Amino acid sequence: MAAAERAAPLLTQRSFSALWWGQLISILGDRLTYLALVGLLAQHTREFQDARSSFLLSALANVMLAPVLLFSPFTGAWVDRWNLKRTLIVSDLARAGIVFLIPALYAANHHMAPAFALVFVLFSCNVFFLPARSAITPEIVPPSQLLAANALLSGAGIVATAVGAICGGWVVDHLGWPTAMRIDGITYLVSVVTLAIISYRPSRHRASLPAMSWRGYLREVGDGFGAIRGSSRVGLALTALAAIWIGGGFLHVAGNQHIQRAASVPGMERLGLLLAALGVGSGVSTWWMNTRGRRLPQPLLLGGGLLLVAVGLVAFAVSSRFAVFALAAFLIGVAAAPSFVLCETLIQEGTELHSRGRVFSMRDFLIRLLFLPAVTLAGWVTRAFGTEPALLLCATLVAAAGLMVFAWGHRDPALMRDPSIPR
Repeated sequence: MAAAERAAPLLTQRSFSALWWGQLISILGDRLTYLALVGLLAQHTREFQDARSSFLLSALANVMLAPVLLFSPFTGAWVDRWNLKRTLIVSDLARAGIVFLIPALYAANHHMAPAFALVFVLFSCNVFFLPARSAITPEIVPPSQLLAANALLSGAGIVATAVGAICGGWVVDHLGWPTAMRIDGITYLVSVVTLAIISYRPSRHRASLPAMSWRGYLREVGDGFGAIRGSSRVGLALTALAAIWIGGGFLHVAGNQHIQRAASVPGMERLGLLLAALGVGSGVSTWWMNTRGRRLPQPLLLGGGLLLVAVGLVAFAVSSRFAVFALAAFLIGVAAAPSFVLCETLIQEGTELHSRGRVFSMRDFLIRLLFLPAVTLAGWVTRAFGTEPALLLCATLVAAAGLMVFAWGHRDPALMRDPSIPR
């Protein structure tokens, strides 16, 4: 890159700006899809009054997880060989078509099985899209701007969460979940247009890779595992991310029911407002990390954040007041943000260019491998003991992960140094 481009603010750089705007719009649609799917289940179970509610919420989470668990360990080697920009565009085109189909298919038979099948295909596209998005960022921004780029991309997700949650809850309650799905399909198409603007040339290593063979393919898959085992930065990031995903699994099952059962009038607007509070908290935290928080060691930010997430979960569990829910959501957003902003950068810095697709695919596989038993356990505990014990158990698990993150910092003194001091 030319010196002028390296010095230019990220959002004035054509390629990064296109990626940022595309992700802002696409993630906004993703939030609509999540609320629409929960709205579909609410309609199907009479506002979660049916005994099947916990089972179907767990089933939905498992259907979203299954493609990652089945395919992620094996797709990274292909992502490392493919044109990343083309991979992103094709994935978004496929996702647009699928979300348009879900309302039509459910309207035709009013059964959840076909809708779940389409959700499975939708999240199979994510298996290619997510590692490609994470891998392309270091190739279109200067290394000195990588942390800021990830902070801005995380900020796009936060803004999209806040706006999409508020608008999505209203859309689902007043216009119906099928309308929310169709809006999401449009956002994927807009994302395709912005991704096409990115100026990107595949790195030279892709052209020099040998032809794929079964033996070579399996060796490259194994290299992805080896890259994870050999990097303390990647290990630290995965520990923090795993805790956040475990918390998300419990909130998906027990949290949704806790909110709806405490409401005088059940609906998606309350959930949307809470997701917005979560997004505002994440936005405040992301801004602070990219300014004053830059000097703090990463294990302290990550471990301390997880302990605060546990505090927020306890407050959420023991109350039935919406104001407490909102404050807890804001606190959880503040405390969870480091696990998204810092972990992306830690993995990018801790892996080589030629293996990033595999490492990010393995990341998706491993953290969702933990998410699967989390939602299953959450469903069982919620059915057996209620939402409050399930959420308190979740808080305990997240706090334990926070202590593990502190242990990572003591194992590798380099992680405890001031990140703002050049190496």
